[in-house]
Amino acid sequence: MQPGPAPAQPRAPRPAPPLTAARAGAALGAGCLGAVALVTAAATAVLATLTGGLFSSPPSSTARADIPPPMLTLYQQAAPSCPGLPWPVLAGIGEVETDHGRAPSLVSSAGAVGPMQFMPDTFPDYALPVPPGGAAPPTPWDPTDAVYAAARMLCRNGAPQDLHGALHAYNHSDSYVAEVLAQAADYAGRPALQPPSRPPTPAAATAIAFARTKLGTPYEWGGTGDPGHGYDCSGLVQAAYAAAGVPLPRVAQDQYDDTPHLPAVDPPLPGDLVFYGPSVHDATHVGLYLGAGQMIDAPHTGAVVRVEPFRRPHDHYLGATRPAPPGAP
Repeated sequence: MQPGPAPAQPRAPRPAPPLTAARAGAALGAGCLGAVALVTAAATAVLATLTGGLFSSPPSSTARADIPPPMLTLYQQAAPSCPGLPWPVLAGIGEVETDHGRAPSLVSSAGAVGPMQFMPDTFPDYALPVPPGGAAPPTPWDPTDAVYAAARMLCRNGAPQDLHGALHAYNHSDSYVAEVLAQAADYAGRPALQPPSRPPTPAAATAIAFARTKLGTPYEWGGTGDPGHGYDCSGLVQAAYAAAGVPLPRVAQDQYDDTPHLPAVDPPLPGDLVFYGPSVHDATHVGLYLGAGQMIDAPHTGAVVRVEPFRRPHDHYLGATRPAPPGAP
């Protein structure tokens, strides 16, 4: 066994933050998909900053003062294993989870363990190959193994293109995603800006209100809500926006192709369409984003129109689009 960096000594000036819940890695079953969080406006600005040229950002004075040198080196070494992943994101996770291994206990109330807080049954999915200096066999208690596994988990869940989704898969909490990104910005020496929030457009609000009236309606493949019939996923969002005077194509792929796409770094806003599928040429599901990480959708045969999380691990999320009324700029 090759030991990783020795556990850091406790830091006196401030107490360790509380441990967060464990990371779940369960794959979705068959049918329509759903789950990321709407990160706060501040965190959105942080993400844009991180992905705007900080992939190899040198550590800030805060990072050098706050992160034990062996852990700082480890974050920097592990990040390239997920091409494009900013090392400060790994450091942000390490800080929020266990204060870089300095928390009084490295076992959470949910059973997550080690410096990066992996559930014991989730860690093996991301443990291999054993990184240089890691334990053999790998263990979530070893800092090297844990940090490299965290980088792999983020990568498999969409990082760096979708850091929102990847971090939300790591811990299903909007506030967690915001806290990690804010900490990452601090470690990179960039401020967390506060752009103004944006309420739903009138058309989006109307579409959401319509869709909510259909909660509990049975799913029906090809359904558009005709009398005595239900909805499929694209039929529901088409009908919702028709109520707002915004025409949409009938099927998910055409809706994906024909509505304006959001940049990957922008989180969806209420009323946006969120799409899933094997590729951008094969959109197989669509939902209507409500905010706070939730969407309303008609998921699959045997289900009903319902509200559910819009991001989950391995959900094949393609991105979001924003329908606009005819003639809108």
